[in-house]
Amino acid sequence: MSDIENVKKLREATGAGFKDCNLAIKESGGDIEKAIEILRVKGISKASKKMSRDAKEGVVAVSGNDTKTSVIEVNCETDFVAKNEDFTNFVKELSELNNEKNSNLDDLKSSKMKNGETVENNVVSLIAKIGEKITIGKAKTIKNAGTVNNHYLHTVVKDNISKLAVIVSLETKENSDTVKNFGKQLSMHIAASNPLALTADLIDQSVINKEQELVTEELKNSGKPEDIAKKISLGKMNKFKEENSLLSQAWVMEPKKKVQDIVKELSIADLKIKEFYRIKIGE
Repeated sequence: MSDIENVKKLREATGAGFKDCNLAIKESGGDIEKAIEILRVKGISKASKKMSRDAKEGVVAVSGNDTKTSVIEVNCETDFVAKNEDFTNFVKELSELNNEKNSNLDDLKSSKMKNGETVENNVVSLIAKIGEKITIGKAKTIKNAGTVNNHYLHTVVKDNISKLAVIVSLETKENSDTVKNFGKQLSMHIAASNPLALTADLIDQSVINKEQELVTEELKNSGKPEDIAKKISLGKMNKFKEENSLLSQAWVMEPKKKVQDIVKELSIADLKIKEFYRIKIGE
C-alpha cells in the first residue's frame, strides 16, 4: 500500500489532519498501528484517544480441526461492539487466517484478507467504522504428532466465537468416541477449574514465588511459633500446587476423583494429556 493510501487510512482511524498523518506514517515506516501510537503520544489525534482507552471486552475464536486447532483473542471496549456483525465477521475470517499462520501474529497482521487489504489495515478501518479501540490479543495454535485435539466454547456469541475457549491435545493412537468424549469433558473441566499447568512442577516459578510471599505474610501476622508456621506454610503451598495442577485437580463431574484417576479409568494404555490452552476475555 502506498504512503498516500496509508495516510488516508490513518486519517479515517484518528481524525488527525493530513500533515500530521503524513509525518506519522513516515516516522513509523508505513506501520499504521505504530503511526496511531505516534499521534497519541504527540496528543494530536482526536481518535488517538480511542487507542489509549481500555479494550477489555471482545471475543475469542477457534478454528481448525482435531489435528491442528487455533484460538485468537480480539479485544474491543464494549460488549455491544463484541456482538456487532462487522466485528464478528472480521473475527471469523481472522480466526481462519490465524490457523493458517500458526498464530504468528507478525505474519498474521501483514497477511491479506478477502477484501485484498492486510489484517492491519482492516483493523484500522474497523476502528474508524465502529469508533472503538480494537486490538488483536493472544493467539495459540496446538498441533502435536500423534494427538487428537478437542475444544470447548463457553458463552458463545456466534458460531465459533465466544467469551472463553479451551483447546485440549490428547496423545493417543486411538481416535474413538471415548477419547473424543473425554476430550470434550476435559475441555469443560479446564474452562471451569482454570488450571495453571499440567503438573505442579510445570507451574511458573514466579507464580509459586508470589503465592509463597502471600502465605508467608499471612502467617507472619498469625502469632504462631516459627516451626508451626513453617508446617502450615508447606501445607498451604502443597494444596495450592495440587489445586492448580490439572492432573491433581478434583474432576468437576465427580469431585471425589482427580483428573488423573479419570484418565486411568479409561483404560487406554497410551492416553496422555499432551497440552492444553485456556483463554477468557477479561482475564
